[in-house]
Order: sequence, then C-alpha cells, then structure tokens
Amino acid sequence: MSFVEYGDTIKDGDTAIVFLGHESMFPVKVQHGTVTQTKYGVIRHSTDLIGKKYGSKVTCSKGGWVFILHPTPELWTMNLPHRTQILYSTDISIITMMLELKPGSIVCESGTGSGSLSHAVIRTVAPTGHLYTVEFHQQRAEKAREEFREHGVEHLVTVTNQDVCKNGFGVSNIADAVFLDIPSPWEAIGHAKSALKAEGGRICSFSPCIEQVQRTCLAMEECGFTEINTLEILLRVYNVRTISLQIPDLGKATEDNSSIGFDSSNPSNQGSLSANLQQGSVQFKSGVPLREMVGHTGYLTFATKS
Repeated sequence: MSFVEYGDTIKDGDTAIVFLGHESMFPVKVQHGTVTQTKYGVIRHSTDLIGKKYGSKVTCSKGGWVFILHPTPELWTMNLPHRTQILYSTDISIITMMLELKPGSIVCESGTGSGSLSHAVIRTVAPTGHLYTVEFHQQRAEKAREEFREHGVEHLVTVTNQDVCKNGFGVSNIADAVFLDIPSPWEAIGHAKSALKAEGGRICSFSPCIEQVQRTCLAMEECGFTEINTLEILLRVYNVRTISLQIPDLGKATEDNSSIGFDSSNPSNQGSLSANLQQGSVQFKSGVPLREMVGHTGYLTFATKS
C-alpha cells in the first residue's frame, strides 16, 4: 500500500479507511490478529480485511456493514490524527495549482504539522519529484517521518527537525516551489529565496491574520519577489431540498369574478378572492445554502522569484 500507488488487496501493515458513511469514517492500521470496534460490531483484521480487495463491503459482528477504502491524500486529510491545525482540500487545491506543481517538482515546506498538505504535495510531484519538509517541533517531526514510512512515500520526502527562520531548509537553488505555514513567515522569506531555483520559482505563505500578510508582503518586496498577490478561498456548500411554491394566478380568476359582479373591495369577499388565487402549489428540487458555513481559514500569499 502506498498513498501514490494503488494496490488491489489489503495487506498486513497497510493503512486503510473504514467508511461507515460520508460523515463517519476513520483510519485503521491493518494488523494480523487485531480487531477494530465499530457501532456495527467488530471487524477482525485477519479474516475480514487481510487478503480482501480495497472497496470491499465488510460485514461486522452485529450484522451491520462498512466499506474498506484505499487511502488517498483527500481521505487522509479528512481522517488524520490532528497534531496541529491543518489545511483542507479547499486551500490545498489552489496551493498546488498556483505553485505550478507537477511530477518531478522539488518542493520545500515549513512546517510539516499533521502532514495534510505534505501528502497532497507528495502525490502531485511523484514519482520523480521530492518534498523537503521542515518541522520545528521534534516529536511532530518524528511522527511525520514515521507516517511517511508507513504510507510508503519515505523515498519522496525528507523530514528535517530545525527552525526554518534561523537555519533554512537545508537546500539551496533547487526548489521549484516553497510553502510556508509558520507564525512569522516574513522571517523565513530570505531562506525561501535561497532554496528556490535561480529564476521563476514560486512561493506561497499561509497566514490566518492580515497583519501577518502585510509583514510577509513587505519582506517579499525587499527580497525582490514579484507578482505578489493574496487570496482568501471560501467554500459555500449547498443542500438539495424539496420546496413548495404556489402556482401564480395571472388574472383569470379576477376576470371571472368581475364578470359576475364580484366586489373585491367588500371585506366579506376578501377570503373568497384569496382562495381563488391560491388554488394550487408545485414542488421541485432547489439548492439551498447552509445557514452556517465555514468561513475564513487563512490568507494565501503567492509570489514569484524574479
């Protein structure tokens, strides 16, 4: 099993996604002799998982069933253990596009955090590219290194435990793109410039506060970056509902009432007129936005090394 190469069958040691529903799923490490508890009953790894095909429908001990899915960066983003706040698919998609990532790209990242963006970048630059990711926190760096090894992508990523603002990325003039997700990105702009290739490299900085963006943009200008722009990506989800609307009366009822001497100004006749205008309704499907939505996540500032 690898996050960048699809495998047909579930093997001992794989990371798989147990899918109970669109709002309920979780990762599990497949191990011989281990069981996993769900609300539908027990899943026995030895008999229910190992050797079965990914995507199989597995019946639990209580008679309920789940699907076992092959892991992808998208599924991992929704199910990973949170060690830090993470980037989600809305921001990740624009980052990979605006940084112009493709197979073979060399990318520098700081900080690694929970590895949400890291997995997406690795999948994008595989099989010949490489990710150099820097994490200040030692335990988080060690855990990320362990996860990359378990997910079969350790040959595509190098994890370094150091302060990027003081020590940089450990590489020079080779990166096609740099991504910063740290509290003070303006302190790392100089190191980012040193890591980027001689000309045309792209940089992105993610910051939740506009004051951070302002200082980062000033640092980018001082270091000679061009095409500096900041984006905020907002996701608006729609629910499909069945709604009912009255059939409009285009005047026929009024004409009919007039022809028989119907006095609409008489209060006693108002109820009868209303009944005629509301003779029927029609139901149809409509997209309705959620009453509450996930709004601001952060600002994405992009620039190009000139």
